[in-house]
This record gives sequence, C-alpha cells and structure tokens, in this order.
Amino acid sequence: MQDRLPPGWTIDLAQHGVPRRIDGIAELTAPDGTKAVLLIEAKRSVVTSDLAAILDQLRSYSLPHVDHPVPMLAGRYIGPSARAWLEERGVSYADATGNIHIQLERPAMYLHDRGADRDPWRGPGRPRGTLQGHPAARVVRALADIARPMTVPELVRESGASTGATYRVVDFLKGETLVRRDPGGPLVDVEWRRMLERWSEDYGFQRSNIVTAFLNPRGLPAFQETLRGIHDMRYALTGSLAAHRLAPYAPAKLAMVYVDDVDQAAEQLKLRPVDSGANVLLARGKYDVVFDRTVQDGGLIYVTPSQAAVDLLTGPGRSPAEGKELLDWMEKHERSWRR
Repeated sequence: MQDRLPPGWTIDLAQHGVPRRIDGIAELTAPDGTKAVLLIEAKRSVVTSDLAAILDQLRSYSLPHVDHPVPMLAGRYIGPSARAWLEERGVSYADATGNIHIQLERPAMYLHDRGADRDPWRGPGRPRGTLQGHPAARVVRALADIARPMTVPELVRESGASTGATYRVVDFLKGETLVRRDPGGPLVDVEWRRMLERWSEDYGFQRSNIVTAFLNPRGLPAFQETLRGIHDMRYALTGSLAAHRLAPYAPAKLAMVYVDDVDQAAEQLKLRPVDSGANVLLARGKYDVVFDRTVQDGGLIYVTPSQAAVDLLTGPGRSPAEGKELLDWMEKHERSWRR
C-alpha cells in the first residue's frame, strides 16, 4: 500500500498496543497531517458468504480516542466476487497480489489498484472455488436460463449435470452469494448477471474451445444467407450476431459459431482459413451445453443470451464491451429471455 500512495502520504502499522482480537491497526496520514485509523481483519482464505459476519465483527471493534475507525479486510488473495461485495459497501481491502481498494472521506482518499484475478496459490487436484468444467457450465446455464426456483434435484434434471457435481457447484455459488438456498428448500435469489460474470473468469470462448479463424470474402450478410440454406449441420451462432438481434451495439464485423466439425462446416460454408483478417470464427465446443435451449430466429439458430453474453465477455476485440451492453439489455428484458 505504501508503494501506491501519492507523494506525502504515509501508512504505518502499529507494532504495540493492539488489542488481542484485532489483527492489525494502521494509521494513514495525509500531507496536511490529517489521519485515518484502519482496523484490519486478516484472513488466509476469503469466502464471499463470510463477508457479512466479518464486516459485523470489524464494526463491533472500538479504540479509545478514535471516533471513526475504518474497517479493512486483508487477505492472501481476495477474489473478484468478494472485492465487488466489499466495494458496494464501501469497505477497504488489500491482498498480497496487489488488489487494493481504499476509500476515505477524511482525509479524502481514493486508492484502487488491480492485482490477480486468480488465486496464484491454489494447489493441484480437483479445482475448488472455480466454475471450471462441463458440469459447472451446465449448472450455471440452467440457473441463468430458467427463472423459477428449483430444488437441487430439479436443477440436476434441468442441467443434465450429475448430482454430486451439481451440489458442488451450488455450494460454490452459495459461498459467492450468487444464489440462496434455505435448508431443504429451492434455490432462490439467483444473481444471474454476477454469476455469468463470475463464470466468464473460468470459461472463455477462445480459452475453453478449439477455435479456428476463417474469411468469407463476401462478408457477413452473405455468410448468414449461406447458413440459412444449410439444414444438415448442427451449429449455433454466438457473439456479436447473437447479441445484435436483441441489443444492437454496432454493426457486427465478426461471426462466432459453434459447430461439431470445423473442417466440414468450413467446406459447407465456403470459408477460407486465414491467419489475419478473419470475419468468421468456428469453434468446436468442448461443452455441448452451448447447444442447449438454442433459439431460432429468421432462419438462423442462436445460442441463448446467457451463453452469448459470456462468449462476448471473453471474446476478441470490442466483444467485452458488447457483452456488457447485452447484459444491460438482459437486465431490462429479463422476462423475454428467462424461461
């Protein structure tokens, strides 16, 4: 934190006189001598669902002769969901990878820096604390696409994931406060936008699929017309073309398409492989969930908005900006796309 402070600012960690239940006390001093006292709770592991209790604990602390101590969480690694939760509530934090957020009224201070978005100390073995893998993709997509409250057995049937995998994913989502489940009851309060954004950290269009670049010399309108005439090939349009039919952001310049066989699809669609200047990306999906609940419109087949949004958030060029625009549209028109 000291390295990131503006000139004239200092921060000092108290070495003596710290009450036993408080992990740390730091004094932040502005150039004019104004001071703020940070009460620090340090955690080796930070889980979003634990943050409310941690914040209550921090706010219960008091120090003699300090009127308004500032609560702050420090951790080895604080993930994106936990950081967003803390920022929404105005709580300062810092982790060992360089993620820092301090916002003070007196002295006036706003310090924000970005570290890692993945835990660099995660050990080997089954990925815990992630949404990696086919089962996670199936569970996330089902929770996003289906609006009604579901019990876990119902979610197993709707998603097609195994019972064990579904429970593991649900436990993770509960820990990230992305869903809520009362004992014995259905899953409710699905934070589908935050969940899709969290999924995009572990799933990516180019990262999670085998993607090949092609050129259609006649452009995307001709490409779409050719695609309308093909009836013996499983495919699903995603990315800009899938978003544009719902929330036009800018004229689409790149087609992103899931197919079963890239070579066969390229031949049928009369595409030319290229190293640069591509206007078509064909992806052989490792997860067949991309073909679940597809939408037919205007003679073409599209992925669901939830899949298109994540593919855009993780796509090339201007795709992430289009992904945010699509998510905004999805929030305003939730009843038109969630079943």
